[in-house]
Amino acid sequence: MSGSYVGILRLCVYAAITAESHGVVTAETIQRAFRQTEEGFTTLVSELWGCRPNMATVGTCCLVGVIYQQTLFIASLGDSRVVLGKKVGNTGGMAAMQLSTEHNANIEAIRHELKELHPNDPQIVVLKHGVWRVKGIIQVSRSIGDLYMKHAQYNREPINAKFRLPEPMNMPLLSANPTIISHPLHPSDSFLIFASDGLWEHLSNEKAVDIVHSHPRAGSAKRLVKAALQEAARKREMRYSDLQKIDKKVRRHFHDDITVIVLFFNHDLISRGAVQDPPVSIWSALEH
Repeated sequence: MSGSYVGILRLCVYAAITAESHGVVTAETIQRAFRQTEEGFTTLVSELWGCRPNMATVGTCCLVGVIYQQTLFIASLGDSRVVLGKKVGNTGGMAAMQLSTEHNANIEAIRHELKELHPNDPQIVVLKHGVWRVKGIIQVSRSIGDLYMKHAQYNREPINAKFRLPEPMNMPLLSANPTIISHPLHPSDSFLIFASDGLWEHLSNEKAVDIVHSHPRAGSAKRLVKAALQEAARKREMRYSDLQKIDKKVRRHFHDDITVIVLFFNHDLISRGAVQDPPVSIWSALEH
């Protein structure tokens, strides 16, 4: 999966929402934006099939957060996650509230969903090396792209053999249909953590929220990435400093990619419907 293409795909979703909304945001608006992004990428893969066929194997998870009229919409594809930090009364404490749904075959409910969608395919989910995967290939059940798992014309030579199915595909195996929730914002809602699954493999929702809450806002995302990498090093029984020295091309064997965005709410601006760049902290493990 190419990082540059992933970034482009995510930006396309935001652009599509902006183009479609005309000042009004609904779950249907966001749904259309995801559909248009998927259609646009499908067109690109078709145009490049002759010279860059492996574009059909490029895909990305996607998280989108939109605030409209004091309501937060969260749309998700794949296994990235959004967690809300919420003040607990006047105690000074902060609760963690997960707002996104994850689409990963390791989750029993997702395996059940896949089996219901493909009742005649006993191999729709396969346990491989201790990990459940769709057709034994990919963990996520929903994504933008990954057309080799959605359209039969892209699941053939010349794409890499590891992506090709042994039998013909008669219907899409993955979906680009996001799960969308709406959350009425409350003054006690303090911040959001958007992060790829690499963070959540090592930090619980509660731990991540506690780290953000217990330190200054500046550098929150960087702090979370460092905490996850320290935990990854501990699990490998190695020092964090030694993990940092490992070449980035090899690091994937030690931990998954980690990208984090922490966004803090300004409820005064939200209540007035004002638009302003919010305080935000962004960091990636590649920068660490």
